[in-house]
Amino acid sequence: MSFKHLIAALLLAGSAADAGNLLPRDGWAVHETAKPYAQLIKDVKAAAKAEGLGVVTQAGPTKAAAARGIHIPGNRVIGLFNNDFAVKILALSTAAMIEAPVRIYVTEEADGSATLAYKLPSHVFAPYTDEGGDALETLAIQLDRHFAHIAERAMN
Repeated sequence: MSFKHLIAALLLAGSAADAGNLLPRDGWAVHETAKPYAQLIKDVKAAAKAEGLGVVTQAGPTKAAAARGIHIPGNRVIGLFNNDFAVKILALSTAAMIEAPVRIYVTEEADGSATLAYKLPSHVFAPYTDEGGDALETLAIQLDRHFAHIAERAMN
């Protein structure tokens, strides 16, 4: 590894460690858990299935960074949705479907525990309610309930 690559890796590792826990923010649900990162990911997937939502996407930089010799805490984004919501939302607003799937974010903390976070679906779909009306808002609130139940199941 060249000196420049070594310095870059050290800076990236330091900045990832400095990022710390996710903090509450407007339109988000953030739940610190005592669960290990890998277990929380498994439990999110199982909870999503129990709530009738499928895992549509998964992405995270952790393994790719490790392959480059850079250690960062576990970090996974899991996109959840189902065809019933997709068809109903498309009937109300084509533009709103850019937000699907709605994502859950699992991050590993320095102590080995993991945090589960997500943007509330009602917050995610709010910009499209002028187009989709009350029906879109109702669907987003239904998704809020599903995501709250997923979080509850996954954390227990």
